[in-house]
Order: sequence, then C-alpha cells, then structure tokens
Amino acid sequence: MPRADFVPLGCAVVTVSDTRTEQTDRSGALVAERLEQAGHRVLRRQIVRDDRPSIQAIFEALRADTAVSVVISTGGTGITRRDVTPEALAPLVTKPIPGFGELFRHLSYAEIGTATIQSRAEAAVCDTTLFFLLPGSTGACRLAMDAIVVPQLDARSAPCNFAELLPRL
Repeated sequence: MPRADFVPLGCAVVTVSDTRTEQTDRSGALVAERLEQAGHRVLRRQIVRDDRPSIQAIFEALRADTAVSVVISTGGTGITRRDVTPEALAPLVTKPIPGFGELFRHLSYAEIGTATIQSRAEAAVCDTTLFFLLPGSTGACRLAMDAIVVPQLDARSAPCNFAELLPRL
C-alpha cells in the first residue's frame, strides 16, 4: 500500500552528449527541475561524451553511491553509431523494466507518431539503484518525467510506485 507521506529520494542526472554544455543542456536542466519541484534531491548532475566506457564508468560510480537511489540520463538512446547509452548500462542491469520503454513509446506516439520507434528509452534496476534512460530531446524528457517518472517516484502514488519498492531492492 502506498505511503501517506512523501519520501524525498537522492537522484543524479547525467546528460550524454558530444555537444551540450552546462549552459545549453536544456534536457538535463528540465529533468533536474522536475525532480526538485517534486521534492527530490539532485545530488549530482553531469555531462558525459557519447563514449561507452565513459558513460559506463559514470553509471558504475552512481550505482555504487549509496546516497543515489535514482539515476536519470538524457541522450544516447537513438539508433545512430554514437548512441550507446543502453549498451553502456547493459552490463550493470540486475533487472530490466521493459514496461517503462513500452509506456514511453506509447505516450510518445501521440506526440510524434511513428518516429517514436527510433527511441530506445528504457529503465532498469542496477543492484539497488533505479536507472531511467531518456532521449535527449526536451520534449521527450518532459513527457517521460511528467507522465511516468515523477509519479512513479512519489511514494504516495497508488496503487504502487517505485519509491515504495526501493527499500526492497
């Protein structure tokens, strides 16, 4: 049964991009803003190049950080040669959460039509940390955060939510 009170979670936001800077990273800023507006703590925010070993190293460090319960990345989920975020996460996955990507693409279809099939957005449990891999577009991040991630990170969401499951991972 969902909790009656809000539980703030420790979060990290990672932007995967060869071109974005702290000043131009609108998607990462949106994700961090949505988390903070919901009452969660953004403990780390960083930008990493589209390089599989670099992405995986950051994901490993965040997975090992006991203060971080949730990692949300933006970018690198498309189908081009440089899009390697899902591949960087794959070796760390304990349990995939296929419903996230399925629901995201279903909701995205209403906004962008069949182009949604180009997204490899996904979510997974990596030991005791939740990871959400979002596309790099601000619109996609807004959709994912508002329709799926923020509600599922709220311990008050019924009938169930990720926040209530975190202590049991």
